[in-house]
Amino acid sequence: MKPLFIPLKKEYFEAFERGEKKVEYRAYGARWNENVCVIGRPVVLSCGYGKARRLKGKVVSFMKTKVDKRKAGFRPILALFKSIEHVAEIGIKIDTEADGKR
Repeated sequence: MKPLFIPLKKEYFEAFERGEKKVEYRAYGARWNENVCVIGRPVVLSCGYGKARRLKGKVVSFMKTKVDKRKAGFRPILALFKSIEHVAEIGIKIDTEADGKR
């Protein structure tokens, strides 16, 4: 299966890199749903769209969640998509053998 490409802002990419972030939130829809984010699917996290900083991993969980405007993880999504009702919570495990850090 082709890896799922997830471009991230630098702050979120670095949180994954440090092992602090384990879930990525995206607006639920045609691009981000349970048929696309299949558990076990390979993932490539990218710092922006460039090729210089990338992490490999896999999808370990997926959940369609009703938006809770009080939850901090949803705020960046709500800033872009004010009318969404659901988000995709994509659990990602970074491949530790590739970087030898974790």
